[in-house]
Amino acid sequence: MNHFTQLDHQFMARALNLAKKGRFTTSPNPRVGCVLVNNGDIVGEGFHVKAGSGHAEVNALAQAGNSAKGATAYVTLEPCSHFGRTPPCSQALINAGVQKVICAMVDPNPKVSGKGLAMLNAAGIETASGLLEIEAKALNIGFIKLMTTNIPYVRCKLATSLDGKTAMANGESQWITSPEARKDVQALRAQSCAIIAGADSILVDNARMTVRWSELGQVQQYYSECGTNNNIRQPIRVIIDTKNRLTPDLALFDVSVPSPIILIRKSIENSLQWPHFVEQVVVPMQLSGFVDLPSVLALLAKRGLNDVLLEAGKTLAGAFIDQNLVDELILYQAPKLMGENTQGSVKMPSVEHLSQAKNLMFTDVTMVGKDIRIKALFK
Repeated sequence: MNHFTQLDHQFMARALNLAKKGRFTTSPNPRVGCVLVNNGDIVGEGFHVKAGSGHAEVNALAQAGNSAKGATAYVTLEPCSHFGRTPPCSQALINAGVQKVICAMVDPNPKVSGKGLAMLNAAGIETASGLLEIEAKALNIGFIKLMTTNIPYVRCKLATSLDGKTAMANGESQWITSPEARKDVQALRAQSCAIIAGADSILVDNARMTVRWSELGQVQQYYSECGTNNNIRQPIRVIIDTKNRLTPDLALFDVSVPSPIILIRKSIENSLQWPHFVEQVVVPMQLSGFVDLPSVLALLAKRGLNDVLLEAGKTLAGAFIDQNLVDELILYQAPKLMGENTQGSVKMPSVEHLSQAKNLMFTDVTMVGKDIRIKALFK
């Protein structure tokens, strides 16, 4: 059993804070931080900024230079042992002459899991793992789920009145929640690999489903620390349009924001002129005529998209929840009462007994502007 000191905890906590700096830019790669310590002093530190760029260990080693020799490396995720877009970090640590490597968690990626530590051990480097593991796993929950189940982690965002309503009978819904809550949703989008929405949501609001720099507020500092400023990594927009109702003139297809769009269709529509960043994909349909949602998630998993935000109307959101495809619910509740003859938040089959209701566990309740933000996990 590993025995970690108070200083070990402090240095790993520092590595985790570094890893958090990349939470809006690293997708679909995991967020990783590294701190190099020699004779009790931090000699180098770094974090992974974006896919294809240097990993946390490499950035920390570059800062440490010769001071890395004999140092202890604190890394939030097991150093990789394989060649991807970049060389293996385990070999870089070996070449630098570090004496010990402590990682918060073993990499869940089957290509790496345990192999990075084994490579270090074979080179005579002492290793340990499990320091602040819970915090490290929370930072990369989508990556872990994809690697262990081959299914993305799905968050469902809902915005309702205090009595659970999302729109008036005529569809009017702008704006139930406060500007602060809407900024918070922008941060949710920014940290996601992909956003799923239905055609109805796009048509009703002529929505773009993009991350808007002007509404990111304090989150802007993370981009500055990553050196990307307002060069936002836009999540892939996945729009379920099985009735082929969307047309290229909608704001969603604005060529000034050419982030990828996947249109989920029942059949390919080639008679319209789509922008170059639009891809039409046909997925299986259920006997009911509704799109096969597990097939949609399988498509995203195949493309390595691990952290998915569902921003949908009551029918699509209800279908995802009913089929147990949502991991986490994020609910913004405004201090409004909208009464009867208004639209509810999710459309799901009725249950006859309370024991059949979907059960969740609250994980966080926070005031955001005038609204309440509730985070809850599905049991």
